[in-house]
Amino acid sequence: MTIALEIQVEELRAELRNADPAERRQVEVELELARAELAAAIAEQEGTIDAAPPF
Repeated sequence: MTIALEIQVEELRAELRNADPAERRQVEVELELARAELAAAIAEQEGTIDAAPPF
């Protein structure tokens, strides 16, 4: 799962470099979300967080 997220982050970085001003903010938001999802996936794999709901 993390490999797919890493690829997505890299693709979004490349897209951001070539984005026109109208697309830039949308790509930045998508990149931020992908980075957060990747960080959560890594933390779950390392056991630093529990992905199960608290209830």
